[in-house]
Amino acid sequence: MNKVGKAILNYLIKGLLIVVPIAVSIFIVVWAVTTVDSWLNVNNILGVNPRTGESRNIPGLGLLTVLTIILLAGIFVTNFVTEPMYNWFQRVMHRLPLLNFIYSSIKDLTEAFVGDEKKFNHPVIVEVEGGLRKIGFLTQNDLHKLELPDDVAVYFPLSYSFAGQLCIVKRDQVKDLNMSAADAMKLVVSGGVSGL
Repeated sequence: MNKVGKAILNYLIKGLLIVVPIAVSIFIVVWAVTTVDSWLNVNNILGVNPRTGESRNIPGLGLLTVLTIILLAGIFVTNFVTEPMYNWFQRVMHRLPLLNFIYSSIKDLTEAFVGDEKKFNHPVIVEVEGGLRKIGFLTQNDLHKLELPDDVAVYFPLSYSFAGQLCIVKRDQVKDLNMSAADAMKLVVSGGVSGL
């Protein structure tokens, strides 16, 4: 391959590194907005344009509606839902097996990242076999219920993914990481590119 070909290939690769993340981000946002718009079936509310016969659509109205519902739910729960009402709702949810599994999983995942009881707030570094070290988050410091008094639970997020892996490791293999939880998460999820 000659110099011109190598230069063109180099420019193509660098262009891909810039364009693909932006394009995928825009695609995901547009897809989310149009999907929510279609769920709301805005056309039934606005009707059809009498001149053109086309259905009317307001881009982003679905997203605005969802954000408004979330905001109103937050205001309502904060100001009007009492502890006995919340406990009653939790008891009802525990009696519905499939719905309880889905609800509690999503609730735990949401609470892990936002709210007063964030779960991924204790970044650690764990030494695994062969001198390899992994960055994770200490999620359970006491495993007596599992009859593992000398072990802790550490969640290891995966790079470029929302997935991760929970591992039970010896307490003496875990060392606190001197950085914020947000920076540790950025470091891991970005594959070590950002967060430092």
